Amino acid sequence: MISVFGSANMDLVAYVAQAPKPGETITGRAFRTIPGGKGANQAIAAARAGGRVAFLGAVGDDAFGPGLRAALAGAGVDTRGVRTVPGPSGVAHIVVQDGGDNSIIVVPGANGTLTGPSAEDAETIGRSRALLLQLELPMEAVVAAACLAGAVTGAVTGAVAGAVTGTEVILTPAPAVPLPTELLDAVGVIVPNEHEAAVLTGRDDPRDALEALLDLVPEVVVTLGARGALYGSRDGVRLHEPAVPVRAVDTTAAGDTFAGALAVARTEGLGPEGALRFASAAAALSVRREGASTSMPHRPEIDRLVRDRT
Repeated sequence: MISVFGSANMDLVAYVAQAPKPGETITGRAFRTIPGGKGANQAIAAARAGGRVAFLGAVGDDAFGPGLRAALAGAGVDTRGVRTVPGPSGVAHIVVQDGGDNSIIVVPGANGTLTGPSAEDAETIGRSRALLLQLELPMEAVVAAACLAGAVTGAVTGAVAGAVTGTEVILTPAPAVPLPTELLDAVGVIVPNEHEAAVLTGRDDPRDALEALLDLVPEVVVTLGARGALYGSRDGVRLHEPAVPVRAVDTTAAGDTFAGALAVARTEGLGPEGALRFASAAAALSVRREGASTSMPHRPEIDRLVRDRT
């Protein structure tokens, strides 16, 4: 099983030819309300990719809360760990330009009330092969969840994909902020994009950033958008997986799709190369469609594209 401890937001998405400049008013071509949030996105992506997934998080008692819960359940995600708290759910205001580039403002809402996993969450994490984390929750909550996974099973260090034991912590460091040592000590795999890798290390070249991150965690995957993804581990493995050529429509949840699919591949025993190929195929399929959770592919689509690529 894969546990996801993270955010659930309702995405308020405006589609435009070009994002407005400060002080400018423009006309959009479409607007959609779509369940999202990095945590919920990764949970849905992993479930659609074939994983057995439990989501641990919070929604508000507003009109968005039931919709967020229903979106998770509709994808086959176990929602017993979703608590309802007084006040608004998290929301994200997203502007998507023609060509797929986007800008996002996140208002945490219920996500900001979490300080760490509950006792029931702890039991779920302890039964999981992987714990997916992001940084849209308060840092204290993320650290508590990561340390809990380490305390339950012993932090995974030097693990090789396909030989994962216990609860492996997979961290997407987004939004990019300085990471506490106690969090890094519990992480088995960190999955930044190239911007986040540069922020974390001060190194603009993704390969240099990867090497610097390996001083902090056992395995690193740096996603490069249309240029694919890099992988490195402390045992000396270095890989570059090219991206699948695709015309991007909306890149909003590509990174979350990649992370969710990567977790599924690792828990199924795929090695680094196979796991990268599987995750890259899932991400490529997601950017062909509009929306976050609505764009994520199902397992047969991913398997078919992987077969075509190989």
